[in-house]
Amino acid sequence: MDRFAAMQVFVAAVTAGSLSAASRQLRMPLPTVSRKVTELEASLDAKLLVRGTRKLALTDVGEIYLRACRRILEELAEAERGASGEYKAPQGELVITAPMTLGRMHVVPIAVEFLEAHPRVDLRLVLSDRPLNLVDDNIDLAVRVGELPDSSLVAARVGQVSNIVCASPAYLAARGTPKSPQSLASHDCVTFTGFGSAEPWSFPGAEAIRVHSRMVVSTADAAVDAAVCGVGLTRVLSYQAADAIKDGKLKVVLRKFEGPRIPVSLVYVQERRAAGKLRAFLEFAAPRLRTRLEGAEI
Repeated sequence: MDRFAAMQVFVAAVTAGSLSAASRQLRMPLPTVSRKVTELEASLDAKLLVRGTRKLALTDVGEIYLRACRRILEELAEAERGASGEYKAPQGELVITAPMTLGRMHVVPIAVEFLEAHPRVDLRLVLSDRPLNLVDDNIDLAVRVGELPDSSLVAARVGQVSNIVCASPAYLAARGTPKSPQSLASHDCVTFTGFGSAEPWSFPGAEAIRVHSRMVVSTADAAVDAAVCGVGLTRVLSYQAADAIKDGKLKVVLRKFEGPRIPVSLVYVQERRAAGKLRAFLEFAAPRLRTRLEGAEI
């Protein structure tokens, strides 16, 4: 079995919506299309497609394999173009992951500009505060906040952010402004399950403080909103509260206890650096993200 040919048929069948449509598109007899998909499933010992009367449906395994096939076929085409010396504009699907708030505030605007400049690239942006595995999840590039563990991944630093404690002016007027981490024990706090906010709160040179969580939320955006409403103090990354602070809705406290700034990096697998779409995005996004992060630091 020609595995690459079988993968091409599989992708064509899913894209076209049926084996018969793929047969017409590929100008290949329908029995041949069906046989190639069946042979591919047999070689993998896994069912990829559910063949309905009108339309194909992907199994869970088939969905994962489809993404891998598309990536492999794109990389093969890229390698062939490079070997032949043929120049082509960046093309194909680019998959990026970023933390939710950082992605919404800064990566999305950059991605929109990038797509306008590169009409042959499609982009899938996965916003998640849970770090995804670039290899297992078939991701081209990750925007990561925090120190990076030693790995085979390549990282390009594009900025840094601070871990800050803040509250609304109304809350501080009513309850007072904390002067040290220890004084947080007598305050109401808004905590969330994202980066750097889990109890207890730790500060350089001070014992960890177990704060009173008057409200617990699942995202930094919700924590910022609750703090703006006066529920209590919250601890977030600086870019997450930047707009509320600039608008005077939140005030930063305990500045001298913040500790070192936290790096922001673009991370990718070395082998994928050769793909034109990834090279193009790195060159386009890195300086823009660096500028935006510098402007967001408060």
